[in-house]
Amino acid sequence: MARVIRRLLLLAVLTFAGGAGYIYYSVGTPYAAFDKETFVDIPSGTSTRGIARLLEESGVIRSQWVFLAARALQQGATLKAGEYRFSTPASPSEVLRRIARGDIFYYELSVPEGSNQFDIAASLEQLGVMKAGDFLKVAADPGLVRDLAPEAPSLEGFLFPATYKLTRHTSAQHMAREMTGRFRRAWKELNAPTAAVNRTVTLASLVEKETGVASDRATVASVFENRLTRNMTLDCDPTTIYAALLENRYRGTIYRSDLNSTNPYNTYKHAGLPPGPIANPGLAALKAAIAPAETDYLYFVAKPDGSGKHTFSRSLTQHNVAVAAYRNGLKR
Repeated sequence: MARVIRRLLLLAVLTFAGGAGYIYYSVGTPYAAFDKETFVDIPSGTSTRGIARLLEESGVIRSQWVFLAARALQQGATLKAGEYRFSTPASPSEVLRRIARGDIFYYELSVPEGSNQFDIAASLEQLGVMKAGDFLKVAADPGLVRDLAPEAPSLEGFLFPATYKLTRHTSAQHMAREMTGRFRRAWKELNAPTAAVNRTVTLASLVEKETGVASDRATVASVFENRLTRNMTLDCDPTTIYAALLENRYRGTIYRSDLNSTNPYNTYKHAGLPPGPIANPGLAALKAAIAPAETDYLYFVAKPDGSGKHTFSRSLTQHNVAVAAYRNGLKR
């Protein structure tokens, strides 16, 4: 009898050891039943069993029980909701660790200073997040900044340059809200309660498009302010380009027809600032627009050395000399 009991105990131990070994083998073995990649979206509040079911249905794990086994071996892990991307075979243990880390899949959208709504829309479409037209439709409605800038004709200028994280489910409305929210935080940081928001952002957008050199920004802003005071046209090339973009006729360079355009954004034809911003300025350009340098300059032209800096002039005669130097420099 004792011999039979010993044999039964030995069989039980071997069975347990074999089962444990099989579990360890299963939870540590990579698996994939998808071709290139698959996405698993785990809603907030989903149970471990529910997560296991989603993973099995997506072909990430062979069966639910191996994930549950991996979970039993890592009881302290907190599983996080979100969308996860799987592109290569992974073991249930690794899948569990990724979900515990919150290794959620994001797209990154980098919006450089001076980007306009058309640039941003094209980047979003290139990422595959949304159609460019969907974003442009939302950006055309200034409702999200109506309280800050009642005169703003669109969200142009208020889509703050930064790097944004997006999911495949990010909507155009959500994207615009996130970007204008960043603008609000930047504007608060500037602490300029008396500044007219739309005017300041519009001027800053011109400064941003005309120079990327930090030392020139405040001086460029002063030139525009001096010309505005004298009721001179600003003759700002980027506004002419923007007018053509709005009318879907920009051809990569400025033509005589663009300079003659009666579009209100064309500052060769209309004195004063354009109706709204022509791009989305960064913090430095906004600061320059709020506090321009004190100068009596009325003109500027790029230096021919490729530095991005400008030659500033007080008179048209001086400016013509600087323009000739620029053109001669380009020929060398």
